[in-house]
Amino acid sequence: MRPLTAISGSLLLAACLLATAACAQTGGSEGLSPTLLAIKNAHTVRLGYRESSPPFSFLDQANRPIGYSLELCEAIVEEIGVEVDDPNLKIDYVKVTSDDRIDAVLQNKIDLECGSTTANSERGKRVAFSPLMFVAGTKLMVPKASSVQSLTDLKGKTIVVTKGTTNEQAIQAADKKSSLGLNIVVGADHEQSYQMLVDGKADAFATDDILLSGLIVRHKAQDKFRVTGDFLSYDPYGIMFRKGEPQLSAVVDRTFRKLGSNHDLVPLYNKWFVARMPTGERMNVPISLQLEEAFKAMDDSASANN
Repeated sequence: MRPLTAISGSLLLAACLLATAACAQTGGSEGLSPTLLAIKNAHTVRLGYRESSPPFSFLDQANRPIGYSLELCEAIVEEIGVEVDDPNLKIDYVKVTSDDRIDAVLQNKIDLECGSTTANSERGKRVAFSPLMFVAGTKLMVPKASSVQSLTDLKGKTIVVTKGTTNEQAIQAADKKSSLGLNIVVGADHEQSYQMLVDGKADAFATDDILLSGLIVRHKAQDKFRVTGDFLSYDPYGIMFRKGEPQLSAVVDRTFRKLGSNHDLVPLYNKWFVARMPTGERMNVPISLQLEEAFKAMDDSASANN
């Protein structure tokens, strides 16, 4: 009969070996940040998309989400797959609006928001952003026959903005500063705001210049509407995700650096802003010098880190 202490020692050794084996199997997972661990366990990444923000995020003829931002997010998904050791991650596309997109990130309804979201310091207190992917600014869409050339020409008139956007804040600030007496009405999304202008319920629609151009092209309304006015805001776009997860942030940054080092960012831009889009329309918006320099900086950063 073996002494009790020997048996206890053997059991303790066995327990330690089992624990070590278990740690070896789960060690990688235990080291993952909350979002990456949830993705690994679900084998799925949830991408938030917009229905009417061409060419960033919109629906094609078959109602499938497509766009520049979504392609960037899909590249991030590939890099997440490398990080969590799962090359076959699935994508779940989740509809968001300008009003609920930040809450969707905060409330863990989506992992990445792939739309046309301005990365500013106020939002940066609540969520995190990818490196710069576009630069826009608030302008006005008006009927072609309208005499409006700037915001001051709308004094006492009705202007529509989309709820939850930085453009709404910019118009309210400009209205207050210049005492324009604007009647500011709100649309639930860009499509609804556009439709209010079409229906004559507003004299102008204010949002980012590129989104206004995208809606005009999407609706083949070049002979009906035009974009006008000085920039009323500066809006750098980024992919949005949960704050406080350095590992996830590193994966997102690494994706952009890889795209930069492979010289994929400018061709991807040209696919959606210069060439004919999969839906048949063409934006004809060459890349700005500012954005091209930002992409080049990512290439330089990647080279420096190699």
